Amino acid sequence: MNKELLEALNILEKENNISKETLLEAIENSLLTACKNHFGKADNVKVSINRDTCDFNVFAEKEVVETVEDPLLQISLADAKMANPKYEVGDVIHCQIDSKKFGRIATQNAKNVILQKIREEGRKSLFNDWTCQEREVVTGIVQRYLGRNVSINLGKVDAILNETEMVRSEVFKATERIKVLVLEVKDTPKGPRISVSRTHPDLVKRLFESEVTEVKDGTVEIKAIAREAGSRTKIAVKSNEVNVDPVGACVGLNGARVNSIVNELRGEKIDIISWDDNPAYLIENALSPAKVICVVADEESKEAQVIVPDYQLSLAIGKEGQNARLAARLTGYKIDIKSETQARELGLFEELGLEYQDASTSFEDFRNEYQEGGDKEVSDYQEEYQSGSPEDSQDGNNQE
Repeated sequence: MNKELLEALNILEKENNISKETLLEAIENSLLTACKNHFGKADNVKVSINRDTCDFNVFAEKEVVETVEDPLLQISLADAKMANPKYEVGDVIHCQIDSKKFGRIATQNAKNVILQKIREEGRKSLFNDWTCQEREVVTGIVQRYLGRNVSINLGKVDAILNETEMVRSEVFKATERIKVLVLEVKDTPKGPRISVSRTHPDLVKRLFESEVTEVKDGTVEIKAIAREAGSRTKIAVKSNEVNVDPVGACVGLNGARVNSIVNELRGEKIDIISWDDNPAYLIENALSPAKVICVVADEESKEAQVIVPDYQLSLAIGKEGQNARLAARLTGYKIDIKSETQARELGLFEELGLEYQDASTSFEDFRNEYQEGGDKEVSDYQEEYQSGSPEDSQDGNNQE
Protein backbone atom coordinates (compact mmCIF):
# COMPACT_ATOMS: atom_id res chain seq x y z
CA MET A 1 0.00 0.00 0.00
CA ASN A 2 1.27 3.48 -0.91
CA LYS A 3 0.43 5.11 2.43
CA GLU A 4 2.12 8.46 1.72
CA LEU A 5 0.19 8.98 -1.53
CA LEU A 6 -3.07 7.88 0.10
CA GLU A 7 -2.62 10.34 3.00
CA ALA A 8 -1.73 13.18 0.62
CA LEU A 9 -4.86 12.53 -1.45
CA ASN A 10 -7.05 12.47 1.65
CA ILE A 11 -5.64 15.82 2.82
CA LEU A 12 -6.16 17.43 -0.59
CA GLU A 13 -9.69 16.07 -0.77
CA LYS A 14 -10.53 17.52 2.64
CA GLU A 15 -8.82 20.91 2.39
CA ASN A 16 -9.46 21.78 -1.27
CA ASN A 17 -12.74 19.90 -1.68
CA ILE A 18 -11.35 17.94 -4.64
CA SER A 19 -12.54 14.37 -5.12
CA LYS A 20 -9.95 11.62 -4.77
CA GLU A 21 -11.02 10.15 -8.11
CA THR A 22 -10.17 13.41 -9.88
CA LEU A 23 -6.74 13.47 -8.25
CA LEU A 24 -6.07 9.84 -9.24
CA GLU A 25 -6.99 10.67 -12.83
CA ALA A 26 -4.55 13.58 -12.69
CA ILE A 27 -1.78 11.22 -11.51
CA GLU A 28 -2.55 8.80 -14.33
CA ASN A 29 -2.31 11.62 -16.88
CA SER A 30 0.93 12.86 -15.34
CA LEU A 31 2.50 9.42 -15.64
CA LEU A 32 1.43 9.20 -19.27
CA THR A 33 2.96 12.62 -19.87
CA ALA A 34 6.19 11.51 -18.19
CA CYS A 35 6.34 8.41 -20.41
CA LYS A 36 5.80 10.50 -23.52
CA ASN A 37 8.59 12.87 -22.49
CA HIS A 38 10.92 9.98 -21.64
CA PHE A 39 10.27 7.67 -24.61
CA GLY A 40 9.07 10.19 -27.18
CA LYS A 41 5.57 8.71 -27.39
CA ALA A 42 3.15 6.89 -25.13
CA ASP A 43 0.43 5.53 -27.43
CA ASN A 44 0.77 2.00 -26.08
CA VAL A 45 1.42 2.96 -22.44
CA LYS A 46 -1.24 2.18 -19.83
CA VAL A 47 -1.44 3.25 -16.17
CA SER A 48 -3.29 1.27 -13.54
CA ILE A 49 -3.94 2.68 -10.04
CA ASN A 50 -5.64 0.79 -7.22
CA ARG A 51 -8.29 3.17 -5.83
CA ASP A 52 -8.10 1.64 -2.34
CA THR A 53 -4.36 1.25 -1.80
CA CYS A 54 -3.06 3.86 -4.29
CA ASP A 55 -0.54 1.32 -5.64
CA PHE A 56 0.10 2.02 -9.31
CA ASN A 57 1.62 0.19 -12.27
CA VAL A 58 2.90 1.62 -15.53
CA PHE A 59 3.21 -0.82 -18.45
CA ALA A 60 3.54 -0.79 -22.21
CA GLU A 61 1.63 -3.05 -24.56
CA LYS A 62 4.12 -4.63 -26.99
CA GLU A 63 3.62 -7.03 -29.84
CA VAL A 64 5.77 -10.17 -29.97
CA VAL A 65 7.72 -10.29 -33.26
CA GLU A 66 10.65 -12.20 -34.78
CA THR A 67 12.58 -9.04 -35.68
CA VAL A 68 12.14 -5.89 -33.63
CA GLU A 69 11.79 -2.74 -35.71
CA ASP A 70 10.35 -0.41 -33.06
CA PRO A 71 11.46 -1.29 -29.52
CA LEU A 72 8.76 0.96 -28.05
CA LEU A 73 5.98 -1.03 -29.71
CA GLN A 74 7.56 -4.45 -30.25
CA ILE A 75 9.43 -7.15 -28.35
CA SER A 76 11.43 -10.06 -29.66
CA LEU A 77 10.12 -13.59 -29.33
CA ALA A 78 13.21 -14.57 -27.31
CA ASP A 79 12.70 -11.81 -24.79
CA ALA A 80 8.99 -12.59 -24.55
CA LYS A 81 9.65 -16.28 -23.85
CA MET A 82 12.01 -15.27 -21.04
CA ALA A 83 9.03 -13.69 -19.37
CA ASN A 84 6.66 -16.53 -20.24
CA PRO A 85 7.46 -19.58 -22.46
CA LYS A 86 3.83 -19.65 -23.70
CA TYR A 87 4.16 -16.41 -25.70
CA GLU A 88 4.17 -16.76 -29.49
CA VAL A 89 4.63 -14.36 -32.40
CA GLY A 90 1.66 -12.03 -32.68
CA ASP A 91 0.83 -12.00 -28.97
CA VAL A 92 0.53 -8.71 -27.10
CA ILE A 93 2.22 -8.62 -23.71
CA HIS A 94 2.41 -6.06 -20.93
CA CYS A 95 5.94 -4.89 -20.20
CA GLN A 96 6.48 -3.21 -16.85
CA ILE A 97 7.94 0.34 -16.94
CA ASP A 98 10.00 1.57 -14.00
CA SER A 99 8.84 5.16 -13.45
CA LYS A 100 11.82 5.79 -11.15
CA LYS A 101 14.11 5.80 -14.18
CA PHE A 102 12.37 8.78 -15.73
CA GLY A 103 14.63 11.77 -16.25
CA ARG A 104 14.45 15.02 -14.30
CA ILE A 105 12.61 16.88 -17.05
CA ALA A 106 10.00 14.13 -17.44
CA THR A 107 9.46 14.03 -13.68
CA GLN A 108 9.13 17.81 -13.48
CA ASN A 109 6.59 17.83 -16.29
CA ALA A 110 4.58 15.13 -14.53
CA LYS A 111 4.64 17.19 -11.35
CA ASN A 112 3.41 20.25 -13.22
CA VAL A 113 0.52 18.28 -14.70
CA ILE A 114 -0.61 17.23 -11.21
CA LEU A 115 -0.25 20.73 -9.76
CA GLN A 116 -2.13 22.27 -12.69
CA LYS A 117 -4.99 19.81 -12.25
CA ILE A 118 -5.14 20.55 -8.53
CA ARG A 119 -5.31 24.29 -9.21
CA GLU A 120 -8.01 23.86 -11.86
CA GLU A 121 -10.14 21.62 -9.69
CA GLY A 122 -9.67 23.93 -6.71
CA ARG A 123 -10.88 26.93 -8.75
CA LYS A 124 -13.79 24.92 -10.12
CA SER A 125 -14.77 23.75 -6.64
CA LEU A 126 -14.65 27.29 -5.24
CA PHE A 127 -16.68 28.61 -8.17
CA ASN A 128 -19.37 25.95 -7.70
CA ASP A 129 -19.53 26.61 -3.97
CA TRP A 130 -19.90 30.38 -4.37
CA THR A 131 -22.31 30.18 -7.28
CA CYS A 132 -24.74 28.58 -4.84
CA GLN A 133 -24.22 31.58 -2.53
CA GLU A 134 -25.46 34.21 -5.00
CA ARG A 135 -28.10 36.51 -3.45
CA GLU A 136 -27.14 35.23 0.02
CA VAL A 137 -25.66 37.17 2.94
CA VAL A 138 -22.16 36.22 4.10
CA THR A 139 -19.81 37.61 6.73
CA GLY A 140 -16.45 38.87 5.58
CA ILE A 141 -13.38 40.57 7.03
CA VAL A 142 -12.28 43.92 5.65
CA GLN A 143 -8.73 43.67 4.32
CA ARG A 144 -7.83 46.96 2.68
CA TYR A 145 -9.01 49.70 0.37
CA LEU A 146 -8.21 49.24 -3.32
CA GLY A 147 -8.62 52.80 -4.50
CA ARG A 148 -12.24 53.51 -3.68
CA ASN A 149 -13.17 49.84 -3.56
CA VAL A 150 -12.76 47.51 -0.61
CA SER A 151 -11.26 44.01 -0.55
CA ILE A 152 -13.26 41.61 1.64
CA ASN A 153 -11.87 38.25 2.76
CA LEU A 154 -14.52 35.50 2.71
CA GLY A 155 -12.28 32.66 3.82
CA LYS A 156 -10.68 30.82 0.90
CA VAL A 157 -11.49 33.60 -1.54
CA ASP A 158 -11.55 37.41 -1.61
CA ALA A 159 -14.45 39.57 -2.78
CA ILE A 160 -14.60 43.12 -4.09
CA LEU A 161 -17.01 45.67 -2.62
CA ASN A 162 -17.24 48.28 -5.36
CA GLU A 163 -17.74 51.95 -4.58
CA THR A 164 -21.16 51.84 -6.29
CA GLU A 165 -22.29 49.09 -3.89
CA MET A 166 -21.13 50.90 -0.76
CA VAL A 167 -23.19 53.17 1.48
CA ARG A 168 -21.63 56.62 1.23
CA SER A 169 -21.66 57.23 4.96
CA GLU A 170 -19.91 53.95 5.79
CA VAL A 171 -16.16 53.85 6.46
CA PHE A 172 -14.52 50.49 7.13
CA LYS A 173 -11.46 49.60 9.15
CA ALA A 174 -9.05 46.74 8.52
CA THR A 175 -10.02 43.42 10.21
CA GLU A 176 -13.59 44.70 10.73
CA ARG A 177 -16.33 42.09 10.23
CA ILE A 178 -19.25 43.10 8.01
CA LYS A 179 -22.18 41.36 6.36
CA VAL A 180 -22.49 41.66 2.59
CA LEU A 181 -24.80 40.31 -0.11
CA VAL A 182 -23.17 38.17 -2.81
CA LEU A 183 -24.22 39.80 -6.09
CA GLU A 184 -22.32 37.89 -8.76
CA VAL A 185 -19.73 35.14 -9.09
CA LYS A 186 -17.58 35.01 -12.24
CA ASP A 187 -15.18 32.24 -13.22
CA THR A 188 -11.73 33.54 -14.14
CA PRO A 189 -8.32 31.88 -14.74
CA LYS A 190 -7.19 33.21 -11.36
CA GLY A 191 -10.20 31.83 -9.51
CA PRO A 192 -13.76 33.00 -8.87
CA ARG A 193 -14.28 36.77 -8.86
CA ILE A 194 -16.99 37.68 -6.37
CA SER A 195 -18.85 40.98 -6.31
CA VAL A 196 -20.71 41.92 -3.11
CA SER A 197 -23.04 44.72 -2.06
CA ARG A 198 -24.09 46.68 1.02
CA THR A 199 -26.80 48.69 -0.78
CA HIS A 200 -28.98 46.05 -2.46
CA PRO A 201 -32.56 45.66 -1.04
CA ASP A 202 -32.07 41.88 -0.86
CA LEU A 203 -29.50 42.48 1.89
CA VAL A 204 -32.29 43.69 4.17
CA LYS A 205 -34.51 40.79 3.11
CA ARG A 206 -31.84 38.20 3.90
CA LEU A 207 -31.08 39.82 7.24
CA PHE A 208 -34.75 39.54 8.20
CA GLU A 209 -34.76 35.89 7.11
CA SER A 210 -31.78 35.16 9.35
CA GLU A 211 -33.11 37.17 12.31
CA VAL A 212 -36.88 36.44 12.17
CA THR A 213 -37.84 32.78 12.46
CA GLU A 214 -41.31 33.40 11.07
CA VAL A 215 -39.85 34.87 7.89
CA LYS A 216 -37.41 32.00 7.47
CA ASP A 217 -40.08 29.28 7.79
CA GLY A 218 -42.58 31.12 5.56
CA THR A 219 -45.13 32.04 8.24
CA VAL A 220 -44.46 35.71 7.48
CA GLU A 221 -43.77 36.66 3.87
CA ILE A 222 -41.84 39.72 2.71
CA LYS A 223 -43.89 41.02 -0.21
CA ALA A 224 -41.95 44.14 -1.18
CA ILE A 225 -38.93 46.22 -0.18
CA ALA A 226 -37.98 49.79 -1.08
CA ARG A 227 -34.61 51.03 0.11
CA GLU A 228 -32.45 54.11 0.05
CA ALA A 229 -29.27 52.62 1.46
CA GLY A 230 -27.88 54.30 4.54
CA SER A 231 -31.01 56.35 5.14
CA ARG A 232 -34.31 54.49 5.20
CA THR A 233 -36.03 51.27 4.14
CA LYS A 234 -39.70 50.41 3.85
CA ILE A 235 -40.68 46.76 3.96
CA ALA A 236 -44.17 45.28 3.43
CA VAL A 237 -44.92 41.99 5.18
CA LYS A 238 -47.84 39.58 5.09
CA SER A 239 -48.78 36.78 7.47
CA ASN A 240 -49.82 33.37 6.14
CA GLU A 241 -51.20 32.45 9.58
CA VAL A 242 -54.30 34.14 11.01
CA ASN A 243 -52.92 34.30 14.55
CA VAL A 244 -49.51 35.76 13.64
CA ASP A 245 -49.01 39.52 13.48
CA PRO A 246 -46.48 40.06 10.66
CA VAL A 247 -45.32 43.48 11.83
CA GLY A 248 -44.97 42.37 15.44
CA ALA A 249 -43.02 39.27 14.43
CA CYS A 250 -40.51 41.36 12.48
CA VAL A 251 -40.19 44.01 15.20
CA GLY A 252 -39.71 41.50 18.02
CA LEU A 253 -39.98 41.97 21.77
CA ASN A 254 -39.11 45.59 22.58
CA GLY A 255 -37.83 45.94 19.03
CA ALA A 256 -35.04 43.39 19.58
CA ARG A 257 -35.21 41.79 16.14
CA VAL A 258 -35.43 44.91 14.01
CA ASN A 259 -32.86 46.71 16.17
CA SER A 260 -30.25 44.04 15.51
CA ILE A 261 -30.77 44.58 11.78
CA VAL A 262 -30.64 48.36 12.20
CA ASN A 263 -27.34 47.99 14.06
CA GLU A 264 -25.92 45.85 11.26
CA LEU A 265 -26.99 48.53 8.76
CA ARG A 266 -25.38 51.17 11.00
CA GLY A 267 -28.48 53.09 11.99
CA GLU A 268 -30.49 52.86 8.76
CA LYS A 269 -34.15 53.40 9.67
CA ILE A 270 -36.64 50.66 8.82
CA ASP A 271 -40.41 51.09 8.44
CA ILE A 272 -42.33 47.82 8.61
CA ILE A 273 -45.87 47.90 7.24
CA SER A 274 -48.63 45.37 6.65
CA TRP A 275 -49.22 44.21 3.11
CA ASP A 276 -52.73 44.50 1.68
CA ASP A 277 -54.02 43.13 -1.62
CA ASN A 278 -56.18 46.26 -1.94
CA PRO A 279 -53.80 48.82 -3.48
CA ALA A 280 -55.56 51.73 -1.74
CA TYR A 281 -55.00 50.26 1.70
CA LEU A 282 -51.44 49.26 0.76
CA ILE A 283 -50.61 52.82 -0.31
CA GLU A 284 -52.16 54.13 2.90
CA ASN A 285 -49.95 51.83 4.95
CA ALA A 286 -46.89 52.66 2.85
CA LEU A 287 -47.21 56.38 3.65
CA SER A 288 -46.87 55.60 7.36
CA PRO A 289 -46.23 57.38 9.72
CA ALA A 290 -48.36 60.03 8.00
CA LYS A 291 -52.12 60.00 8.55
CA VAL A 292 -54.28 59.73 5.46
CA ILE A 293 -57.83 60.94 4.78
CA CYS A 294 -58.43 58.94 1.62
CA VAL A 295 -56.73 57.12 -1.22
CA VAL A 296 -58.06 56.55 -4.74
CA ALA A 297 -56.02 54.00 -6.70
CA ASP A 298 -56.32 53.24 -10.42
CA GLU A 299 -55.03 49.72 -10.99
CA GLU A 300 -54.86 50.07 -14.78
CA SER A 301 -52.75 53.23 -14.92
CA LYS A 302 -50.95 52.44 -11.65
CA GLU A 303 -51.66 55.93 -10.34
CA ALA A 304 -53.07 56.95 -6.98
CA GLN A 305 -54.54 60.17 -5.58
CA VAL A 306 -53.95 60.68 -1.85
CA ILE A 307 -55.52 63.32 0.39
CA VAL A 308 -53.97 64.03 3.79
CA PRO A 309 -54.74 66.54 6.55
CA ASP A 310 -52.94 69.87 6.12
CA TYR A 311 -50.67 69.30 9.10
CA GLN A 312 -49.63 65.86 7.76
CA LEU A 313 -48.61 66.96 4.26
CA SER A 314 -44.90 67.47 4.99
CA LEU A 315 -44.78 64.19 6.94
CA ALA A 316 -46.45 62.28 4.10
CA ILE A 317 -44.00 63.70 1.55
CA GLY A 318 -41.00 63.34 3.85
CA LYS A 319 -37.64 65.03 3.86
CA GLU A 320 -36.70 65.80 0.26
CA GLY A 321 -39.69 63.64 -0.80
CA GLN A 322 -38.20 60.47 0.65
CA ASN A 323 -41.33 59.06 2.31
CA ALA A 324 -43.48 59.48 -0.80
CA ARG A 325 -40.68 58.21 -3.04
CA LEU A 326 -40.19 55.02 -1.02
CA ALA A 327 -43.95 54.46 -0.82
CA ALA A 328 -44.17 54.71 -4.60
CA ARG A 329 -41.35 52.17 -5.05
CA LEU A 330 -42.88 49.83 -2.50
CA THR A 331 -46.35 49.81 -4.06
CA GLY A 332 -45.46 50.32 -7.70
CA TYR A 333 -47.92 53.21 -7.98
CA LYS A 334 -47.33 56.83 -8.98
CA ILE A 335 -48.61 58.67 -5.91
CA ASP A 336 -49.94 62.23 -6.01
CA ILE A 337 -50.33 63.65 -2.49
CA LYS A 338 -52.58 66.64 -1.80
CA SER A 339 -53.50 68.36 1.44
CA GLU A 340 -57.21 68.75 2.27
CA THR A 341 -57.01 72.47 1.49
CA GLN A 342 -55.50 71.74 -1.93
CA ALA A 343 -58.11 69.06 -2.50
CA ARG A 344 -60.94 71.54 -1.76
CA GLU A 345 -59.44 74.14 -4.07
CA LEU A 346 -59.02 71.63 -6.89
CA GLY A 347 -62.48 70.16 -6.35
CA LEU A 348 -61.17 66.67 -5.68
CA PHE A 349 -63.87 65.94 -3.13
CA GLU A 350 -66.53 66.66 -5.72
CA GLU A 351 -64.74 64.45 -8.25
CA LEU A 352 -64.88 61.64 -5.73
CA GLY A 353 -68.60 62.24 -5.24
CA LEU A 354 -68.19 63.55 -1.68
CA GLU A 355 -69.84 66.52 -0.09
CA TYR A 356 -67.10 68.26 1.85
CA GLN A 357 -68.74 71.35 3.36
CA ASP A 358 -66.09 73.32 5.22
CA ALA A 359 -62.99 73.00 7.34
CA SER A 360 -65.04 72.63 10.51
CA THR A 361 -66.28 69.24 9.35
CA SER A 362 -64.76 66.62 11.62
CA PHE A 363 -62.67 63.84 10.22
CA GLU A 364 -65.01 61.32 11.84
CA ASP A 365 -68.01 62.81 10.04
CA PHE A 366 -66.11 62.90 6.77
CA ARG A 367 -65.05 59.28 7.16
CA ASN A 368 -68.58 58.12 7.91
CA GLU A 369 -69.90 60.00 4.90
CA TYR A 370 -67.10 58.66 2.74
CA GLN A 371 -67.76 55.05 3.75
CA GLU A 372 -71.41 55.36 2.80
CA GLY A 373 -70.28 55.82 -0.80
CA GLY A 374 -69.20 52.15 -0.86
CA ASP A 375 -66.20 52.73 -3.13
CA LYS A 376 -63.86 49.87 -2.21
CA GLU A 377 -60.96 51.38 -4.11
CA VAL A 378 -60.80 54.20 -1.56
CA SER A 379 -59.28 53.92 1.89
CA ASP A 380 -59.73 56.21 4.88
CA TYR A 381 -57.60 56.03 7.96
CA GLN A 382 -56.97 57.43 11.49
CA GLU A 383 -59.36 58.94 13.98
CA GLU A 384 -57.40 61.91 15.17
CA TYR A 385 -58.13 64.44 12.50
CA GLN A 386 -57.46 67.73 14.28
CA SER A 387 -55.10 66.48 17.00
CA GLY A 388 -51.80 67.03 15.19
CA SER A 389 -48.99 68.84 16.95
CA PRO A 390 -46.24 71.00 15.40
CA GLU A 391 -43.86 68.07 15.75
CA ASP A 392 -46.17 65.91 13.60
CA SER A 393 -45.62 68.20 10.64
CA GLN A 394 -41.92 67.39 10.52
CA ASP A 395 -40.52 64.45 8.63
CA GLY A 396 -40.37 61.57 11.10
CA ASN A 397 -38.29 58.47 10.79
CA ASN A 398 -40.79 56.01 12.12
CA GLN A 399 -38.91 52.90 12.96
CA GLU A 400 -41.61 50.25 13.40
